[in-house]
Parts: sequence; C-alpha cells; structure tokens
Amino acid sequence: MLSKPVGHVFRSDIVQSLSPRQRMHLILLGVDDVGKSTLFYESLGWKKSPTGNEGFVKFDMGGYAICLISRKDFAKDALFESPAGSGFSGVGLIYLAQSADEVPRILAKAVEAGGVIVKPATRTHWGIAGYFTDPDGHLFEVDFEEAWVFDGEHRLVVDQVNTPPG
Repeated sequence: MLSKPVGHVFRSDIVQSLSPRQRMHLILLGVDDVGKSTLFYESLGWKKSPTGNEGFVKFDMGGYAICLISRKDFAKDALFESPAGSGFSGVGLIYLAQSADEVPRILAKAVEAGGVIVKPATRTHWGIAGYFTDPDGHLFEVDFEEAWVFDGEHRLVVDQVNTPPG
C-alpha cells in the first residue's frame, strides 16, 4: 500500500472489516496559531515533544498525545471545504493502526457500525490515512505511518520516532 503514489485512494467497501483496539493515540486540535497555542500549553507547564515540528506540535500525555495543527490545514486534510461554517469542529480523535492494510479495514468497520466515511483511506506523504464520523458527527482519523513508535500495549511512545533506514 505504501508503494502507491500520494493521493491514491483505497476502497474500504471491498475489504474485510477490522475492529480497532479500544484505544486512542492522538487528540488533534485545530488552532488558529500553532505558535501561540504552543506557548499557552507550555505556560501551563506542559513540555512539548522533541519529535514534533512548527506545524505539528505534540504534548506527551502518557501513552497518547495532544497535538496542535493549523485549523486550516486540518480542515483541508479532513476534506472539509473550510474550517468555518462547514460543520468542522477543529477537534479529531486519531487511532494509529499497526499496519497500512488496517486503515481501510477499520474504516469499513466504522461504516458497518453506523459511521460515515469523510475521507477514504488515502496514500499521504507519510503513510495511509482516512477519516470517519460517528453518528453524532465526531471526527475520527485512522492513520498508519512507519514513524510512530508503540510500547507492548500499543500505547504511543510520543518522544520517539522510527527513522527510515539509509
């Protein structure tokens, strides 16, 4: 799946569904100014992870992370026309899959359970990702990236990343 070009869409209606583990890995907050919001959370005494960057700041919450991203970039990634007036809340819960092929299978399970696919499993610059909403419109992303590091219980190790060989 990772050999496909960025933008390739994978169908979730032709795969066997898969239930995700009962765990969330990231809470994604779309903010107006990542730098200003980062300063706010740091002023609370929180320490940002060294594995983030200016456009994607992570705070380790002990097995999961709160992440800050531009509200505009987040809306665009989730295929909302704009962050304002489109029903986009600027908050998303992210489940990190253990393999690329899990992403469309988990999206299929969400549809079986009554969810709605917002963005099908799609090849991104970093891996494979797709979005669904639950029956109340809450936004969830299912994502696979080789960079994520997990412990033995599939909890995110926020301050570590896998680096590609070479």
